[in-house]
Amino acid sequence: MADQRSRLGLGTSPLGNLYTEVSDDAARAVVDAAWEAGVRIFDTAPHYGLGLAERRLGAALRDRPRAEFVVSTKVGRLLVPDAGGAGLDPEGFAVPATHRRVWDFSADGVRRSLESSLDRLGLDRVDVVYLHDPDDHWEQAAGEALPALVELREQGVVGAIGAGMNQWELLARFVRASEVDTVDAVLLANRYTLLEQPALAELLPLCAERGVDVVAAGLFNSGLLATQDVPDDATYDYRTAPAEVVGRARRIAAVCARHGTTLPAAALWFPLGHPAVTGVLVGARTEAEIRANVAAFDTPPPAGLWAELRDEGLLGAGVPTP
Repeated sequence: MADQRSRLGLGTSPLGNLYTEVSDDAARAVVDAAWEAGVRIFDTAPHYGLGLAERRLGAALRDRPRAEFVVSTKVGRLLVPDAGGAGLDPEGFAVPATHRRVWDFSADGVRRSLESSLDRLGLDRVDVVYLHDPDDHWEQAAGEALPALVELREQGVVGAIGAGMNQWELLARFVRASEVDTVDAVLLANRYTLLEQPALAELLPLCAERGVDVVAAGLFNSGLLATQDVPDDATYDYRTAPAEVVGRARRIAAVCARHGTTLPAAALWFPLGHPAVTGVLVGARTEAEIRANVAAFDTPPPAGLWAELRDEGLLGAGVPTP
């Protein structure tokens, strides 16, 4: 079996002050702890804290050997200075509203966005670039942004290209509509988790057939699966979870406990059961969180866990497991 830890990546939206402020020192400690634990994959985006996550990640990696880590970032939102911006960023990041996001999937927008990202990261190239949430921008993203990324890949500025979204349907459209070898990878958030697998029927088999890597993110469904004791006010899809969803998560947690593991550990491992999934991303805002996630990743849940989840109707009969 391949070293599973090499398939675990750090998502950096919490380091962009998602919902809660994180100090520069605490953010650096997260990246340092991830590195010390063997994590070498780091995912970021201009959207995360209006560039703050990219700056912090770049600073933390600056003295690391470049050949030893993989960085992915995203394009589609240009950060434009906003002299009239007041208070905190209205999109959920605890940072001053000094800039505003402008959707731009034009070829020029892609190049400008990537140039700014490279500057914030302090790098001359990135390993992966995703089109970020092109849900309402299919024509421009497919017709202008994707060809621009292909050109940048040919120039060696970008290693691999793809799209990252919270839905599977448009990702499948990108893969299906692309010429052979155009899309290297897709980043799928929240739609292939221990809780729910809507991407299983179409997107994942399509990616497996086309040789497109799937990186699974949002493994905790935005918080619901992040702790063994699921609270009443747990979040699901970035809002308070419905009671029936909380109940389902608690039933899964109870099965995990009977097999000597935890809900977050099972959630981390679950997506890797599918052959199309080549890696998983998990966010962390503290050193303790990333260490706990890596520790959970070192011990796969027992096979009996998956069998009982199926018996309890909490996992479909045809869903692949690790």
